[in-house]
Amino acid sequence: MKRVVDGAAKAMVALAVLMCSGCAVVAVADAAVTVAATVVKTGVQVTGAVVGAVIPD
Repeated sequence: MKRVVDGAAKAMVALAVLMCSGCAVVAVADAAVTVAATVVKTGVQVTGAVVGAVIPD
């Protein structure tokens, strides 16, 4: 019986580790998308400012 409990405990720990690593992958991907969106937004704002400065009103 002890072997069954030990095996189940090891399986639960392995499952928890796999689930946490999956969360980490999602978090890293989310951070990368956020950074990319911020870079694009900043680039658009800078381009708009340059165009606004070049073209007089």
